[in-house]
Amino acid sequence: MIELFYYMSPNVQKILLLLEESKLDYKLSVVDVTKGEQYGSAFAAVSPNHRLPAIVDHAPTIGRGPLGLFESGAILFYIADKCGQFVAVEPVARARTLQWLFWQVGGLGAIGGQLIHFRNYAPRAIDYPLTRFGTEHRRLLGVLDGVLAGHDYLVDDYSIADMACVPWLYAHDRRDQLDLDGLPHVARWYAAVRERPAFRRAYEILAEVAGGPYVANRSMLEVDARRILFGAHAVEE
Repeated sequence: MIELFYYMSPNVQKILLLLEESKLDYKLSVVDVTKGEQYGSAFAAVSPNHRLPAIVDHAPTIGRGPLGLFESGAILFYIADKCGQFVAVEPVARARTLQWLFWQVGGLGAIGGQLIHFRNYAPRAIDYPLTRFGTEHRRLLGVLDGVLAGHDYLVDDYSIADMACVPWLYAHDRRDQLDLDGLPHVARWYAAVRERPAFRRAYEILAEVAGGPYVANRSMLEVDARRILFGAHAVEE
């Protein structure tokens, strides 16, 4: 059984998508990052970086005893190998899958996360980061559109590369901040993935944990929660 330490984050949703697709036995352990629960000693033993996602595989097929992992890319790769799905065995296709997985981790998610932060959580609007991250995010969506031209998914069949990317589009979409005009291949792919039953289940779970479909923004977070999440500078007005 895989225990997923869970809260509302695109990086955590990646793992939940894969668990729902794989049909592996799993459970969620909610870690409320707005209350600082990620800094507790029990969670730190699994994720010394004090960030989600993290998992403990209580029945690993390698090693002895429970296996803890953090970092979304590593977790996706581990679970896909464990269930024998969503990452190719053939070396070239496997390398291409990891290529797009790492691209998401280092690019689409990193830049998209900064854009979401400066749009929704910074104490005030600042033109420079909004322009910088907005321009780069649009460029990355263009890269995605190019690779999806003529292909249903990023690498042959649906894979952890797709699962890594799509929650980061949905994170913008939930805030009505996703513009796919001029990106027809991304729009088609995004719509298709959202119709998958595992996607629907994963986001139903997110809504249950969140208490509804809302997305917290700067004005909806308590000052203490903003300080815990982003540091003291995040509460300056």
